[in-house]
Amino acid sequence: MPKQHAETWDVSAVEKRLHDRGLTHLRVRKHGAAVIVESGPADNPWKHFRLRRDTVHLWWLDMASRGSRWDRTPFRDLRDNLIDMVIEQFPWTLTDVLGNPERT
Repeated sequence: MPKQHAETWDVSAVEKRLHDRGLTHLRVRKHGAAVIVESGPADNPWKHFRLRRDTVHLWWLDMASRGSRWDRTPFRDLRDNLIDMVIEQFPWTLTDVLGNPERT
């Protein structure tokens, strides 16, 4: 089966869902099959999490770790369900780094 790629509308949908929940400091970009959520300056972004497309509708959740690496999680679900899970169950991972640097 060919690898699925993230699409421009996936980026828009993820960003809208985050901004609608008040997380306006976050921005979203795509890279191949992944949609990456980050904040901070464009030339030195702070990575928060990414969603990797697995199938047309299912995505994997990866969380940012030290050294700009990604830690895979066991979570695979619909895109919006994964976003809601991060917001509700892992809110500290979405902290505004520039607005609260002593907490990072």
